[in-house]
Amino acid sequence: MRYSFQAEIYKIGINWTVDVPLEITEKLSVKKGYIRIKGTINGFAFNKSLVPVKEAPYRLFVNLIMMKGAKTAIGQRATFCIEQDTSDPEKEYPMPNQLAEQLKENQLEETFNNLTFSRRKEIVRYLSFIKTEKTFQRNIEKVIAQLKEIKKTS
Repeated sequence: MRYSFQAEIYKIGINWTVDVPLEITEKLSVKKGYIRIKGTINGFAFNKSLVPVKEAPYRLFVNLIMMKGAKTAIGQRATFCIEQDTSDPEKEYPMPNQLAEQLKENQLEETFNNLTFSRRKEIVRYLSFIKTEKTFQRNIEKVIAQLKEIKKTS
């Protein structure tokens, strides 16, 4: 379900942000404290996470790309339309078969799975952009070497 609201963009420290109304956030699912959403700001599309704030509404941090795309600025009111992002972030960048084979061959599957989600995603994302087979293999070897070190020290 999509929810719309208007909010003034303000600055906290070096970050631009808006507060998302409680009547919206209480209808969304929280995972590890955060709420993954997709939506628009003045019609400009984005994917973000709402961030919890102690004894305050969830915050949506607004970056420069969003501000330019929405043609807005600090101190201005913007129209937001948001909804829960139910896509599986693990499927955004599928694990390459070669990496899966190397993890299994070297008995490093558990070590890889014990990395934080963001670290696993970053490794797989990086590998997905490599164009040459030689570079791809070299980077898989680097990942395997790093995982062997992690396994050895744990």
